[in-house]
Amino acid sequence: MAWQKPEAPDRLQKSAAPGQESETYAPVSLGEIKELAGVGRPTVSNWRRRHSREVLGGTGESRRPFPDPIPGVGSESKPLFDAAEIADWLDLRPIPAAEPDEDGRLPTYGDRFRSALRLRGLVALKHRLGSAETLISQALAVIAMSAEGGDMITEYLPEGLLEEYEAADPAVVHAAHDLLDEIGAPGWAADALLGLDDEGLEIARRLESDLVMDVTPREVVSLVAALIGPNEGGPGQRSTISLCAGLGELLLGMSGGPYEDLRGHGGLVAVEPDPLMRKLLQYRLLSYEAGAIDVCTSPADLDTLLTWEQAPGDESFGFPSADIVLADPPYVSGERERDTEGPLWWAEEAVRRLAPEGRAYVVVPAWTLSRTRGTGPASVPTSTVTARNGLLERGCVETIVQLPRRIHPFRTGAEYALLILCPPSDPRPVLLIDADRIAQRSGGRKWTEQVIQLTRAEAAAPSDPRDARLIPVRADGAGSEQLLDNRSVLPAHRLAAPEADVDHFEETLTARRAAVAALPHLRDWLGGMGISKRQSAVQHRKLDENLKAGQLKLLGGHRIGETDIGDAGLPVIGREEIHGVLPVGQRRIALEALAEYRSATVTERGDVLLLAEHGVRCRVDDAGGCVLLTPVQGLRITAYHRHLRETGEKPTTSDPLWMRPQTLAQLLQAPRNQHRSSGSLVRRVSVREMDLPQLSPPEIAELEKLLTETERLRAEVRRQLEVLDGLAERVSAGVADGYLELGRR
Repeated sequence: MAWQKPEAPDRLQKSAAPGQESETYAPVSLGEIKELAGVGRPTVSNWRRRHSREVLGGTGESRRPFPDPIPGVGSESKPLFDAAEIADWLDLRPIPAAEPDEDGRLPTYGDRFRSALRLRGLVALKHRLGSAETLISQALAVIAMSAEGGDMITEYLPEGLLEEYEAADPAVVHAAHDLLDEIGAPGWAADALLGLDDEGLEIARRLESDLVMDVTPREVVSLVAALIGPNEGGPGQRSTISLCAGLGELLLGMSGGPYEDLRGHGGLVAVEPDPLMRKLLQYRLLSYEAGAIDVCTSPADLDTLLTWEQAPGDESFGFPSADIVLADPPYVSGERERDTEGPLWWAEEAVRRLAPEGRAYVVVPAWTLSRTRGTGPASVPTSTVTARNGLLERGCVETIVQLPRRIHPFRTGAEYALLILCPPSDPRPVLLIDADRIAQRSGGRKWTEQVIQLTRAEAAAPSDPRDARLIPVRADGAGSEQLLDNRSVLPAHRLAAPEADVDHFEETLTARRAAVAALPHLRDWLGGMGISKRQSAVQHRKLDENLKAGQLKLLGGHRIGETDIGDAGLPVIGREEIHGVLPVGQRRIALEALAEYRSATVTERGDVLLLAEHGVRCRVDDAGGCVLLTPVQGLRITAYHRHLRETGEKPTTSDPLWMRPQTLAQLLQAPRNQHRSSGSLVRRVSVREMDLPQLSPPEIAELEKLLTETERLRAEVRRQLEVLDGLAERVSAGVADGYLELGRR
């Protein structure tokens, strides 16, 4: 005999499992009322004093007195109250400045109190059952059976659902029905329990559930839904496969609304390899009355799947491809980087499952787009790099969207990107969009609208090429940019352009006039600068190319223990020295201590020291003999270093050097390199992704002469400021201590 679907419980009666008595909440103290209602202790005391029976003198509904303590429970100093009575009394008090719901009803302190009380009950249940996953699974089974599951024939229920429902703890049944009754819809109740809405996030945090660690962020779900667009309904609508479906965020969010909006779509199938996630997904689908959606264990099952609409013996059985393929592999930085079935394996599988003219939307960790195969002769590309290059070579990548930083509510240190893929074809230019930069500029959720506009702009150029740009997969000619050059394809690393709406010639003349006004004794030197507009275009080259060619040598910083840093030995240079917080030479390391760090490198004269965090800061080491503390790095110009070693003197303007220290330091700090940062918590700029203009040796020499003189003048001004600061400090200290008296001579 099939199981019978129960009637929905009445809100005022806390429902329990059949044969069980209704449960009641434990009494609450004044302190607990304060916490559960989200108010201060004085507020609760005022409620109790101003609304006591003695003050009101009546029991009218509009003047309902504060509930009395439960007789014989608690003490005079710590009275206890009936939780249900407190909740009913708080229902009369709307929350100030709260937004009304869809029905125009203002939320009350009673709503907040019940929600927190229910949450506390769920936490207690978790401890009783042993894990949050057990609690969520049992409660979802109850919700699923209270929704579509109760109307289905037992044989068609997901495996183990009926058994789990019947074995569910009575307290879990009670809590699930209570949640259902308060929220009103089984699907929404399931979402709250899984942490897929605002209230659910708080539930997930309090339950310490790991399930929410891999959910697709809601902003990404909304973006993908908007990119897919609505179905028009009727026959012949688009079919969908959701790979790595997780809890079905992308699948159920595809309509941008309730599940009813999905019924205009064609066939829907999900794939979820993880057994627990697969079971919870099936329960959630039933809660949304979407039990007809099949959930497979692996993509291979799609080829032999017999869907609900297909009859046995139908030659067309199976679901090998679809018009829309979704995927969000649950990986973080570096996880399964060298495994065959890493994050981009799912992207390749999504392409393989695409129908002609179909599109795939795959969320991947940003590191899958920034890894390179290495530079050594024996370097072997990882499976991630091989898969990425394969997708580009086959023309499968249509758009790469770098998603905003900290978009995931729990994995705040991880960065993600969205790939829009198409069936294999001749490689076409790929649209790179830096949504992180757009989000930082526009704020809120407006970034999704701009991303959608950019993807639909087709040939139209964006207003700012640092937001989005088409880049060819293979270069059209020598020196042209291409994506298949063994460098990062992350938009933040690729989208560099001259400053928008800036006339460099006029701005430079303005800066020179300001310098003449402030430093009249330098008028002749400033007037002798030969500044003019460039007549021919200049090419740019990535530092990665200079490093591979041996023109530059990268010096890494080192982790040195605080106990090894003192006031004698070689100077150490870290963040503080680069930012000017500490003078160079205040922190040092003895040679004996340095010997313990075998990989540590000592700088030499002319090395450029740089800190690429939250922008780029550089300085030239004019003396050498310093030790770099991570994250500070160094760049050594090999030709310049060789000249110093051979001659012992700085090069003259006539020496044909391709680059010089001051020029390198200033060019690296240019705005076009400052904007290449990535990272959710610490924004770093990849040294290899910075670029330099290709200038002639005479022009480099002239620029070096100018920058060296400006640096000398700045150092002189700094010394003057230090002297004045010292004078002001000593005078004020002497006056403050009563030793000095000032008067006009």
